[in-house]
Amino acid sequence: MPVNLPTLKPEQLLPVSGVTLGIAEANIKKPGRKDLLVIVLAEGARVAGSFTQNRFCAAPVLVAQAHLAQQRAIKALVVNTGNANAGTGEVGLERAQQTCAEAARLLGCDASQVLPFSTGVIMEPLPIDKIVAGLPAAVADLREDNWFNAAHAIMTTDIVPKAMSKRIELGGASVTITGIAKGSGMIRPNMATMLGYIATNAKVAQPLLEAMLRYAVDRSFNRITVDGDTSTNDACMLIASGHAVMEEITDSSSHEFIALQAAVTEVAAFLAQAIVRDGEGATKFITVQVEGGATEDECSKVAYAIAHSPLIKTAFFASDPNLGRILAAIGYAGIMDLDVSRIRLYLGDVLVAENGGRAASYQETEGQRVMKEPEILVRVVLNRGGAETTVWTCDFSYDYVKINAEYRS
Repeated sequence: MPVNLPTLKPEQLLPVSGVTLGIAEANIKKPGRKDLLVIVLAEGARVAGSFTQNRFCAAPVLVAQAHLAQQRAIKALVVNTGNANAGTGEVGLERAQQTCAEAARLLGCDASQVLPFSTGVIMEPLPIDKIVAGLPAAVADLREDNWFNAAHAIMTTDIVPKAMSKRIELGGASVTITGIAKGSGMIRPNMATMLGYIATNAKVAQPLLEAMLRYAVDRSFNRITVDGDTSTNDACMLIASGHAVMEEITDSSSHEFIALQAAVTEVAAFLAQAIVRDGEGATKFITVQVEGGATEDECSKVAYAIAHSPLIKTAFFASDPNLGRILAAIGYAGIMDLDVSRIRLYLGDVLVAENGGRAASYQETEGQRVMKEPEILVRVVLNRGGAETTVWTCDFSYDYVKINAEYRS
């Protein structure tokens, strides 16, 4: 089960005025499950997107990027699970475009005003007939209070849905932020997450909305890893419907922008951490904190070297303080002038290593005590400068292998 992830209740998710959501069971991979989502935006809404950097990116990613580049008002987003429509060549592009065209026909807009998203098995043809057949039911289901069902509709190997709402006051106006995400395996986003959608009713100028998303992604979805694999389909979208009774935010130094950016980032960070807590087969939630670096980039190299290591992740699963594996990962992280004698390694509140080796005060019983906890902090002090970063990851269990070995069955 997910590590310390509270059960989501429908009443926890707040509607965002100007954003409606509809779901359907299109039987894309398996019958009897929600697997098609349509998100419709009111006139005046603005959308910013962050996408995978995988060069083998999926057809819907290419189409969504092309439609956003036209700078037309986005009317709708269509999301299907069960099939990634990745590694499908020209046919995949045609079917992603067909999805947009059919949604546009139902909604009375142009196909270029629709953004497609897919997740599921790679290199399988998208069953476009099932999507076309399911779209009318999803459109008929459109309503503002449908976030809970939407969170379920985008799941694949996820055990639980992931969503969060937050409400803040901006200049006397009530502003809502609600977000959903999916992801459990094939997670090292390198931009965002498997799929994430965050909406607010605030009024935000387009360039500032894009800057806000970059800021939030870099402090949330770009700081997680389950298995070190960057998906072909990653996408994170930030929507501002503009329905709040407020002045448009046009100044990035304003109190309104800073407060909204912080709230969006808080929602994004919760969703990102929820993905790790629900990592395939995860039993431990691990925070890797690297500080005292010369640059943030070298801190990230060390953090990800630790977070990606199968040897370290399996040791955490076994609650085995085989902590020399962490020192090895620090050593191969790519900092060529690293002075290992200055490094201090902590496991929770326990000093494990200093002066180039095992700390004189370290007792393995203390290491075992920390390793048995469901949430663990790995803290590395490089003593090279003032930079720092944090990455969230999980352990590797038997179930991770089982889930991925049986993924297509």
